[in-house]
Amino acid sequence: MIFTNAVVLSVIILAALCLAKVPVFFSLMISAVCAGLFSGTGITETMKLLIGGMGNNAETALSYILLGSLAYCMQETGAADIMAKKIGSLVKDNKILLCAIIIVIAIAAETIIPIHIAFIPILIPPLISHMNKMKMNRKMLSVSFGFGLKAPYIAIPVGYGAIFQGLIVDSFNRSGLSIVRKDVIATNWMVAVIMLIGLVAGLIFFSRDREYAQKDVKDQDVKDIPNKLEKKHILVLLSGVITVVVQIFTESLPLGALVGLIFIVVTRVIKWKDIQKMLDGGINMMGFIAFVMLIAAGYANVLIRTGAVNDLVQFATSLLGGSKLVASYVMILLGLMITLGIGTSFGTVPIISAIYVPIAVSLGYSIPATILLVTIAAVCGDAGSPASDTTLGPTSGLSVDGQHDHIKDTCVPQFIFYGIPLILIGGFVTTLI
Repeated sequence: MIFTNAVVLSVIILAALCLAKVPVFFSLMISAVCAGLFSGTGITETMKLLIGGMGNNAETALSYILLGSLAYCMQETGAADIMAKKIGSLVKDNKILLCAIIIVIAIAAETIIPIHIAFIPILIPPLISHMNKMKMNRKMLSVSFGFGLKAPYIAIPVGYGAIFQGLIVDSFNRSGLSIVRKDVIATNWMVAVIMLIGLVAGLIFFSRDREYAQKDVKDQDVKDIPNKLEKKHILVLLSGVITVVVQIFTESLPLGALVGLIFIVVTRVIKWKDIQKMLDGGINMMGFIAFVMLIAAGYANVLIRTGAVNDLVQFATSLLGGSKLVASYVMILLGLMITLGIGTSFGTVPIISAIYVPIAVSLGYSIPATILLVTIAAVCGDAGSPASDTTLGPTSGLSVDGQHDHIKDTCVPQFIFYGIPLILIGGFVTTLI
């Protein structure tokens, strides 16, 4: 029975714990241990697999900490406050315009200046008071972030997109299906279009006014924020450009972030005696998400090494028959189950590619259909997973005054307007191309 499978049971436990407001960090650890025990692995061996797998996301976690330090410097110099003030004065009472600006910034953070979610906890808090005055439902920004943070790396081969699309190519080639980067580029735009439909629907659905209490979020008064960028602001923004350039040439995001931080110290934007404060700020800002990513990688390792994922797929394969439509929906739903638990589409791609590619080839799927199938299966759960940085990041900025719930206000809206359309529309499209 499918409901006795370790993956299914552990993901159900993960969702239940998160809904019960158990912190994601503990929820992941408990679910990982349960996955090991349900699969017949002893608790000692399960913990070894959990800890041993954490290294798979070590580079990602280190990147978050270093980029968090860079974001902290932007916050300390006031560059983010100036941006927030200009955004506030520009949008006035236009909710859609604010969402559009946030989407553009999020897209830039995935491509041009790859700081990913590091900008959220420094740019959004200064805007909270203005949003409250507009009576703006913060779920509008939840779905805006969902699109701006995910669609670029799915469809655009720059920044994080180059990493994600390269991961698909490598995973397919290892699984016996030879593809190149242009195959992914020529296919994944369809995923972005489906997400665009979900974005429009979400913005319309949450456009009604919502009252929030005005609370102090410990941001300086808007009147005290300068109108023009000073030298220190320009230097800290330049450090972001340096980070991108170094990353492009070295293909190492942590190294790029480190060079950017060194530039900030050398130019005395941050004084020598404040280096530790800068690092502490990065840890405080992004440390939690970094550790969640480490635990998620360990959880993935438990699922893989115990054979729980393979058991689940074998069971599902027996139900597929010869129908592509049934096969598409079954495989996408399996990807959803796996990604909901792991919390990252990047970490899910290698797992499901090794399993899905042979099945898709045997059922006669075209190369574009197979690429689309794996991409959708990997990302549909990411948009809504409690452990995903796509949900953790927005919550870190929108919940600064305690009036935005991670599950109800970030995870659920993203899953409804991205996860469900990707499953329903995507599954059908894979049978047509």
